Amino acid sequence: MKYSSEYRDPALAKALVEAIYQDVQGYAGRMTLMEVCGTHTMSIYQHGIRSLLPSQVRLISGPGCPVCVTPITYVDQAVAYARRPQTIVATFGDMIRVPGSTSSLQLEKARGADVRIVYSPLDAVSLAAKYPEQTVVFLGVGFETTAPTIGGSLLEAEKRGLKNYFVLCAHKTMPAPMAALTSDPELQVDGYICPAHVSAVIGSDAYRPLVEKYAVPCVVTGFEPVDMLRGIQLLVRQVVAGEARVECEYSRIVKPEGNRTAQAILTQVFEPCDALWRGVGLIPDSGLQLRAAYQKFDALSVLPVEVEEPREHQGCLCGEILKGKVTPGECPLFRKACTPENPIGACMVSSEGTCAAEYKYGSC
Repeated sequence: MKYSSEYRDPALAKALVEAIYQDVQGYAGRMTLMEVCGTHTMSIYQHGIRSLLPSQVRLISGPGCPVCVTPITYVDQAVAYARRPQTIVATFGDMIRVPGSTSSLQLEKARGADVRIVYSPLDAVSLAAKYPEQTVVFLGVGFETTAPTIGGSLLEAEKRGLKNYFVLCAHKTMPAPMAALTSDPELQVDGYICPAHVSAVIGSDAYRPLVEKYAVPCVVTGFEPVDMLRGIQLLVRQVVAGEARVECEYSRIVKPEGNRTAQAILTQVFEPCDALWRGVGLIPDSGLQLRAAYQKFDALSVLPVEVEEPREHQGCLCGEILKGKVTPGECPLFRKACTPENPIGACMVSSEGTCAAEYKYGSC
């Protein structure tokens, strides 16, 4: 197919649904498939994918939203930088409203802090060049999709000789959390819908060690309804047949080897480190930190700030939702105290959050 509209063809979607029903005929168990991409989560809710599937197929949402998995300590650090004199905090829009222990960037901005939404890390570099008397701290939140662009911004800042540009790093990587979730006996994930944007950078081959170690099927798929249903069908067929391999439905974008240029920037600027994931905990080698040659751009190393004792919000089940153990509707705050207008958990703030998706589109 050549055009995006073809991936929304109702007749083709219906045929795929019928094929999935046929594939599970005689399958006595119930398989659990997890997506670990926030855009996939939104697509599943938006298109009512769950409601189209047979009872043997259960979809759950995992930690695919980078804003959602960012720990509250990081938000508190961002707030501390916003309170710092002569400092501009530059960030992508989703981080503005994420609650910290006692404040948020939105609240600090309302109180007079210089917090700016940018659409590219290079916009933050431009701010540093425009205001040399100010310190610019960019919030480096994201997976392998955004990390190369942030690495590129450091290369540009170095090229331009900027001394006032810094990054507060919270980069996280796949598929380490997928391995952690696969090891959780309470979840029993039977297959993964692998993150498409991340896979465009790291390549579909990056999931082979996960498949080989845990014998769990992995399929990289796109975001349109036909993409989603094809990916689910490939996973269903593997589970029913008792097989485990990596397949790529999204081959028009994702290659086995990934994007070598982006990977080269990641390797040059960053190195693996242990990272704390909201709800999941500390996962070894699941984060990215700046290499020694680029530590001069690391906000925490050069410009340390005092941070209050972190306080999670009582009753919020965001952590359990990120692990796929509960649904948003099972959280006592959902649609009551926690709404898009007054978010208590990060899963309600982000445009890729599971709670935001269910609030907007229903439980599908």
